[in-house]
Amino acid sequence: MSGGWLRDTAVAMVVLALFLAFELAGFRSSSLLDFAIRFATFGLLALSLNLLIGTTGLVSFGHAAYFGMGAYSFGLLMQTGAWSIPAAILAALACTALLALVVGALCVRLSEIYFAFLTLAFQMLLHSVISSWISLTGGDQGLMGGIPKPAFLGIDLAQPSHLAGFGVFCLLLSTVALRQVVRSPFGAALRMIRDNPDRAAFVGLSVFRYRLAAFVIAGTFAGLGGVLMSLYVSGAFPSFAFWTTSGEAIFMIMLGGVSVFLGPLVGTAIFLLLNDWITALTEHHGLFMGTILLILVLGLRKGLLDFIMEHWRARKGARS
Repeated sequence: MSGGWLRDTAVAMVVLALFLAFELAGFRSSSLLDFAIRFATFGLLALSLNLLIGTTGLVSFGHAAYFGMGAYSFGLLMQTGAWSIPAAILAALACTALLALVVGALCVRLSEIYFAFLTLAFQMLLHSVISSWISLTGGDQGLMGGIPKPAFLGIDLAQPSHLAGFGVFCLLLSTVALRQVVRSPFGAALRMIRDNPDRAAFVGLSVFRYRLAAFVIAGTFAGLGGVLMSLYVSGAFPSFAFWTTSGEAIFMIMLGGVSVFLGPLVGTAIFLLLNDWITALTEHHGLFMGTILLILVLGLRKGLLDFIMEHWRARKGARS
């Protein structure tokens, strides 16, 4: 376990070092920095959701609620002018974890289909609160006035290069942390519950507690993605907590793969690149994007990394 943690950390540090090396060498462009920030943001959303879908076997249609909660909590705290960025991030994650704890306690006892739709109901409830509480959230116009970005530890998030580096760092740190969660005895228990909850309960595992813990962990990391998004757009908008954002995260997981840990990150990259390409080509963005996604999903019948790993294992088995 310790060896795996050290290896994952080393890989993450190498990736971060390469990114910073490109920055220091001057190999930068506004489009590259923009993509890095968006990839970190939505990568966190998809990776955290797959802890529920791929590891725990719980399909949540309302995961964007915690994405939106993180964005609004952080934005509102920073607008008071009394918080530093690190302190506001920690407080926003605490608020998001509390919301996930309350919602999860009501949802994880239910069977799969009822769980999925109840999470969607809570998400739409939060979206309605955000849209109607105009004095606090700005309503449909979003959180107005911008978000202050005071420098800390020599990091100035008002600069796109610093924000991109910070986003990549948060993504890598979260990836290592979630990887250890999945590989730990806790993750093994989640997979046992996913495969056979009755047997897991028979051997003494508390299905409710394990599922609730996974729900809170996933919601908290989604909240961190929301924080990055609020820094990126210098605000927060009701669409962050809308069902379409949850749907996009599910598509990212389906594109990249559910059973391979890094599948959601691959799916995020594919989704963002396709989105940028189609937007540049046509104004009928939704029609073409939906068609391509359907062709990819129905054609592969599994995520890209799932397909590659299955093919590789089959060839390896045939050789041996």
